[in-house]
Amino acid sequence: MLTLRRTLYLALALAFALAPLWLTWRALSLGGWTVWEAIILAALAVTSPWIGNLAASSLIGATLLLAARDPLAAVWPGVAREGPPIRTALLLCIRREDTDAALARTAPLLDGLAPDGEAFALFILSDTPDGADADAEAAAVARFRESRADAARIHYRRRSENTGFKAGNIMEFVQHRSAGFDAMVTLDADSVMTADAVRELARLLAANPGTALIQSLIVARPALVPFPRLFQFGMRHGMRAYAAGTAWWQGLDGPYWGHNAIIRIAPFAAHGAMPTLPSGAAILSHDQVEAALLRGAGFDVRLDPREVGSYEANPPSLLPFLHRDIRWMAGNLQYVSLLRLPLFTTVGRVQLVFAIMLFAWAPLAVIAGLAALANALSSDAAAAVDRGWALAATGAYLAAYFSHKLLGAAQAAIDPVQRARYGGGGVLARGLAIEFVHGLALEAIRAVNQTGGMIAMALGRRIGWSPQAREGGGVSWGEAARGLWWHTLVGVTGLAGFAAAGLVPFLWALPFLGGLALAIPFCVLTSDPARGERMGRTGLAAIPEENDPASPFPPLRG
Repeated sequence: MLTLRRTLYLALALAFALAPLWLTWRALSLGGWTVWEAIILAALAVTSPWIGNLAASSLIGATLLLAARDPLAAVWPGVAREGPPIRTALLLCIRREDTDAALARTAPLLDGLAPDGEAFALFILSDTPDGADADAEAAAVARFRESRADAARIHYRRRSENTGFKAGNIMEFVQHRSAGFDAMVTLDADSVMTADAVRELARLLAANPGTALIQSLIVARPALVPFPRLFQFGMRHGMRAYAAGTAWWQGLDGPYWGHNAIIRIAPFAAHGAMPTLPSGAAILSHDQVEAALLRGAGFDVRLDPREVGSYEANPPSLLPFLHRDIRWMAGNLQYVSLLRLPLFTTVGRVQLVFAIMLFAWAPLAVIAGLAALANALSSDAAAAVDRGWALAATGAYLAAYFSHKLLGAAQAAIDPVQRARYGGGGVLARGLAIEFVHGLALEAIRAVNQTGGMIAMALGRRIGWSPQAREGGGVSWGEAARGLWWHTLVGVTGLAGFAAAGLVPFLWALPFLGGLALAIPFCVLTSDPARGERMGRTGLAAIPEENDPASPFPPLRG
């Protein structure tokens, strides 16, 4: 059955990868080939498998969500639902965080699990360095424990040196402090999980003894700042479709996203230790490697594609988002050194390649854009491009790249239950329109930012595990200019170059480079809380929790 699923997925992925590439070939082959056109086609050919995966997985997932009454059973045939109770440790991983806020987000989970007695306990695993931050953190934990009747099941340990980063702290817990526990649920400082969601994960893990890890579908918490509000709105329906599709064809070779997942401790202790890089450095991005190691050892790794009460927060504005993006990129690119290790299944290696391509597409897209500019400015007669085929190719690439959002939105619009959860068809359509413009601008900025980050890393810049900005107000014009001046320069220069080549090249480039040229006002305007409050009052780009009276979050609007 799984072989048949993967064959169908592969056929769809190849079709979606080759179709835009063929359209590009038709557009560029008019009058012969230039060096620049060959570079464009080569760069896009390398990104095509990633594009094909996005589209194939999203189409399968959207279809499954529309057709299946039970999405979990559809992606996990024969899943057992109830098992014996297992003792589960909740691991809250922090490093120089607002500890009071992180614990406040965890308190409702502990309250909801109180009837389960000793079945669940909280372990706060800190990597905060010595100093004032560490003192404030310890004081916050002490206040939290003193305020609760269940203080005996709340434990705290801080490492003054974060050897191995977060993965090292978790492995230290597993090896030395996990006695008496069968499983652990990993939580980040911005994680929110309902008690029902954690119980469901524990039941599923207990009932399926061959499974070592179950990743829940993580969605974003409601937000009133425009940047995270629009980003999470697009990712909500997009990830729902993509996750269902990947869970369907990956099956027991599923992903791990580093938090809001349950892990069986015994196989993790035996097989989850991070390999070292050839340089001796620690791996920054541990999650997908751990999933591949567990699967390589013969244990199942599963993704539950249902929205069951598992949440996270997104960075409050563009600047911290880009900062986090570079840190994630640095970690994922390290996977290149691991692909040859005899520790992974074939699909496990594919997972690592997908994690690499999540960022490697960026310099390839920049190279293709620069080659397109050079070709447009060329006086070579062979540089002529068939405009009709070029427009079709551009549309095909955009449709494939944003397929998870487009197909997820279609699923939400067709399904009357989902449509109502978003506030109705009209509200959903308006949100989709503004989020598409936001997403197109953001992807151009990300591509240039990631490419710059890769160049900086190649020149010796070190990327470490730094704390993430989780809360914040507006960004001033000065802050935005200091952080985004060079992105703006790239965008303005690129538009000027295409304008010099003619009106048609300029109009073709405008949707891609326009957002980049306007990166500074984009950052300022999307960080404005007042603008976000107006969006909240009208329900624009609202996620389902904002329309749900039973939401675990307080209402954003009266």
